[in-house]
Amino acid sequence: MAAMKGEGSMASESNPEADPTAGTSVREISVKTESWSVADPAPLGLAGFAMTTFVLSMFNSNFVSSAGEPVVLGLALAYGGIAQLLAGMWEFRNGNTFGAVAFSSYGAFWISFWVLVTFSAAAIPAAHVGSAIGLYLWGWAIFTGYMFIASLRTSVAVALVFGLLTITFILLGIGNSGGEASIIHWGGYLGLATAAAAWYASFAAVTNSTFGRVVLPVGPLKAKD
Repeated sequence: MAAMKGEGSMASESNPEADPTAGTSVREISVKTESWSVADPAPLGLAGFAMTTFVLSMFNSNFVSSAGEPVVLGLALAYGGIAQLLAGMWEFRNGNTFGAVAFSSYGAFWISFWVLVTFSAAAIPAAHVGSAIGLYLWGWAIFTGYMFIASLRTSVAVALVFGLLTITFILLGIGNSGGEASIIHWGGYLGLATAAAAWYASFAAVTNSTFGRVVLPVGPLKAKD
């Protein structure tokens, strides 16, 4: 066995092709590894959020009959949920704390929405459904409210999304808690505005990246030096 080990070592030294790192320093290997980067996942996360919010808001605003609401569930699970959650995970790789928290959280929101409508809602007594869903929405309103504050150092486009979304959650929380259909409809209107703002932010990000220049402005918000 010792002889075989020695022969293997000699083979590596005499044949550099047997060892792809032969003649390469540890520093060079590290630099080559770190040169890999992830494409910006934000346009995907924003697009998934925008489309799912748009479709649900069309029902909340009463522009489309509520009989068609189950169509939201596939989007909530696949696009708003899983795709957006993946975008959040990739933002962790990019070192973007805001994007990672936002996309991961709203991806989880849409997955939890799918679980709620598909499995959980039926287990809630009819007399308590409104207050239970209202509580769920108020929790997301609180989260979105402090994310709005953090968004004030991202861009005008993103801050607009979070500002509108905060109001949307508040209106839907009030409407569901009190059983007020008109307030839920207003939440739907704001939801449509939120979806439009998120679509624009996604459109701008992917277009500016593809063209390699600013085609659609987003209004960067940065702290003063």
